[in-house]
Amino acid sequence: MSDTAFSLFTSLRYDVELRQVASSGLTYAGWNYDRESPLYMLDFHRDRILRAATHWQWENVIGKLTGDEGLALLEATTLQAIKESETRPMRVRIVVNRDGTIQVVKFETPPIALKNLFPERLPAPGSGSGPKDPKPEPQLTLVVDDCPLSRSEFTHYKTTSRGMYDAARQRANIRPGELKEVLVINQDDRSVMEGSTTTPYFWRDGRWITPPVAAKFSWEDGSGGQDGTSRRWALER
Repeated sequence: MSDTAFSLFTSLRYDVELRQVASSGLTYAGWNYDRESPLYMLDFHRDRILRAATHWQWENVIGKLTGDEGLALLEATTLQAIKESETRPMRVRIVVNRDGTIQVVKFETPPIALKNLFPERLPAPGSGSGPKDPKPEPQLTLVVDDCPLSRSEFTHYKTTSRGMYDAARQRANIRPGELKEVLVINQDDRSVMEGSTTTPYFWRDGRWITPPVAAKFSWEDGSGGQDGTSRRWALER
């Protein structure tokens, strides 16, 4: 695929409740604790865009989004598109083109408690929940794709080239808005690569694990899937 035929993108949450992270004592929350911002883990989202831009050598994007100034520019651009007077939570898609232009698209999304966005722990399956544990969320129907997928730059980095995920969701008969997800399988070893729109976690030997992801794209290392932002946050804690 030509490097002019796709864009980089990331999806994150806009929520005015995120401004209460510091006052709520969530010292482990990372960027949202250090900065009063309604954008969820924007620093990690910027980083994932930069990693992809570095891989494809998109110099305009690298120059625009690198460092504290680049993060501040991305925050300002996103908030300007949303309008900070907006009080409803939003799912925000940030699309970055090779020339460095940025587009922001917003969608409605339901409220989520702060302790679900920044859980102190994930309880073991079947265990009781404590007062600080995340609230139970609606359960998804989970299916495993029956057509294994070949890893590529487009499974490792998040881009608008998502035909393989669209096809997996179509095979699973997932309708828009349906509480259903499909696990994508790596054709090399039939291991789970990732979910079509989510990061899966599995309970194994008394702990939660998630498919391994290489720091950079690799034909051999890791599962071949993406390094999700909430996944990175969980693993770095």
